[in-house]
Amino acid sequence: MLTLPAPAKLNLMLHITGRRADGYHELQTLFQFLDYGDELCFSLREDGEIRLHTALPGVDHDSNLIVRAARLLQRESGCSLGADISLLKRLPMGGGIGGGSSDAATTLLGLDHLWQLHLSEDRLAELGLTLGADVPVFVRGRAAFAEGVGERLHPVDLPEPWFLVIAPQVSVSTAEIFADPELTRNTPAITVRSLLAGGGHNDCQPVVEKRYPEVRNALSLLNKFVPASMTGTGACVFGSFPNEGEADKVRRQLPDTLPSFVARGRNVSMLHRSLEELAQEASA
Repeated sequence: MLTLPAPAKLNLMLHITGRRADGYHELQTLFQFLDYGDELCFSLREDGEIRLHTALPGVDHDSNLIVRAARLLQRESGCSLGADISLLKRLPMGGGIGGGSSDAATTLLGLDHLWQLHLSEDRLAELGLTLGADVPVFVRGRAAFAEGVGERLHPVDLPEPWFLVIAPQVSVSTAEIFADPELTRNTPAITVRSLLAGGGHNDCQPVVEKRYPEVRNALSLLNKFVPASMTGTGACVFGSFPNEGEADKVRRQLPDTLPSFVARGRNVSMLHRSLEELAQEASA
């Protein structure tokens, strides 16, 4: 059995710089990983069947990104093996912290390892992009400045603070936010250098705050302690702290009705650190 993490991510900023003819939006965003996430367990099957043993509310087995990722890898590699997969779900759905995309990326990397396919990272990222715009950054596992629809990735080294993440009890529809006529779609492009010097905001945040009072209230609450931002199209909001103790001190002051967690920001994802450890064990 192979057990691997599927880490959360934060969009530390998200600018929408334009809209393409195909309806997709041109973005600039900054991804960083968290040492917190889902966990997937993979066991080999000889019969080629892909079976996910953890049901998610409202998600059909065959349309789950984990199953789709596994079958895509099977099909594209010509592999005749299958897998039993179980999921420990910690990341909220519709939270903007990458739960489904991260699960898909961990499935691609985990089954590449389990089935001994040895596909390149470039190929796995290419496959991941067909599943969702956020999947490639999880496949590559490095903090990155992203452009295009989020697929053109430029690795960056960022400070690694502790984050307090609040998960309002609401699932935000990404499609709904991107379709909103009030969404800003013409933010001037920014350079990595000026961004790292302290620029950046989230163009989706005003629209989400207007539509979802739960998100607006969470931002207002966290802003009493530190500058608060929303990740992706929400619903999760976050603030950064210099150490775990200060983050946890604020977390303990939040109402029990508001789920939250504290996690360290990371420039290399815990999935990739786990895979490196496996590689070292194999070569020892």
